[in-house]
Amino acid sequence: MKILGFQTGHDVSYSILENGIPLVHEELERFTRQKEPLGDGLKMAFKYSNYDLSEINYFTLGNYGMYQEKGIKKWKSKGCYYPRYVRKMNRILRKNNGKFYEFGHHKSHAANAFFSSNFNEALILTIDGGGQEEDGSVSAFTVWRGVGNKIQSLDVLPITDFNLGHMWNHYTVTVFGLSGTAGPKGSQAGTIMGMSALGEYKKYINRIDDINFLISEAKKSEQNQFDISAAMQYRTETLFKEKLNFFLKKYPSKLLCLSGGVALNCVMIGKIRSWFPQIENIFVDPIPYDGGLSLGSSRYLWHHLLDNPRIKWEDSSSPYLGRKYSLKHVEKAIKKVKTLKSKKADLDDIVSLLANQNIISVFNEGSESGRRALGNRSIISDPRSDKMKDLINEKVKHRQWFRPFAPSILKSEVSNWFETEVSSPYMSFALKFKSNKKDKVPAVVHFDGTARLQTVSEKGNKWYFNLLSKWNKATRVPILLNTSFNDREPIVETPENAIDCFLRTNIDYLYFAEFKLLVHKK
Repeated sequence: MKILGFQTGHDVSYSILENGIPLVHEELERFTRQKEPLGDGLKMAFKYSNYDLSEINYFTLGNYGMYQEKGIKKWKSKGCYYPRYVRKMNRILRKNNGKFYEFGHHKSHAANAFFSSNFNEALILTIDGGGQEEDGSVSAFTVWRGVGNKIQSLDVLPITDFNLGHMWNHYTVTVFGLSGTAGPKGSQAGTIMGMSALGEYKKYINRIDDINFLISEAKKSEQNQFDISAAMQYRTETLFKEKLNFFLKKYPSKLLCLSGGVALNCVMIGKIRSWFPQIENIFVDPIPYDGGLSLGSSRYLWHHLLDNPRIKWEDSSSPYLGRKYSLKHVEKAIKKVKTLKSKKADLDDIVSLLANQNIISVFNEGSESGRRALGNRSIISDPRSDKMKDLINEKVKHRQWFRPFAPSILKSEVSNWFETEVSSPYMSFALKFKSNKKDKVPAVVHFDGTARLQTVSEKGNKWYFNLLSKWNKATRVPILLNTSFNDREPIVETPENAIDCFLRTNIDYLYFAEFKLLVHKK
């Protein structure tokens, strides 16, 4: 049985489940090359999918209201509803005796978090800028209980009572003059989170609601911007901690699942277990923002409504759900550019190049779903260099000097390098380095001594695991600097995108890992 889920509005995506297991999850921005464009996930599926959609048994939309009468009137003019694709969907459903479902926004978030975890029972929180449920309620904070193959709604807070997502989006645009959700550069709220490590929250915490004052202060100096960012982060952590404390007392649980755009705040997520020692494990939705709703709505249908049993993931629910490209496609793309040369290279060659301070972009098999590169569409380099962070920010990523880079680390080595041991295959947690370790990898240590780590296991990504293992053997450092393979654009999707980004930046080598093909400029 196949289920096609789609997300319409912003963070447009579609996914296909076969017997509950994801075959593909793709986001519109990877194909349009525009960050977070508005659009219709159903149209995207029919336009871009490589799968035979005539075999789909069910279609699901995880953003309730978009395909209701008011939603159609509001969003059709923005290119988020196309009757011709609805007619195509209906023809397929009639042929297959299927059905279309439109599920609640937070219900879909909660389902994706819980059903992509390996928890049999957990408390689930969804935190974002707002979404509508099937009863018409609109919320930015909901609480659920997941047990087995069911999720149950426990609490839905009115959007006027609690909305951290709106605060971050509003302040990002008005105070800092950056791009917000569905803005021209996509949401830059993460930049604000990175700035907070350089600020002192006490300077502005008592004026954090006085937005006109903050706008004026932010214009005066970069340090003021850092201090305002720190106050925003402190305010967010304080309010979230209060809410989580209340609901843990009301619904005690040792396991916690999180979803919604605010769950991208890895600094806050990294502190939860120190705040609440009774929580033994935390699972964060691999795609917590609205791009994950397509998977969440499908998983809700498969498990909760159709009553199919849970799926046990070997190590984690795979984040590498993008399409694969053939060797022929790669070679053809390389040959089009006369200034490129390619040769065969194995892992030992890559380790040697990295040790010699080369910056390497990696293109391997299916791309990652979500905003964070996890080894298949990554730029990697030596974290031991105290110059590497500035070099990549200035010459490759062309972004602010203070922006941090993530460490990819062998999962078995986390306890040796960080103060807290977690499994973080999707870069969900920012943790403090041990004091005797951070000087060994200055390129991936943020100003507050933390890093948003990616834990790598053999089952999660065998190629990347083997590279890290060889790197560790050669350098006695089980960490590589990892940042997304892009330059002020969505993560690269195709071989052509990869080559274009490679040519526009000061990346030294492009490695098509699946085919052991190393590309360099003549």
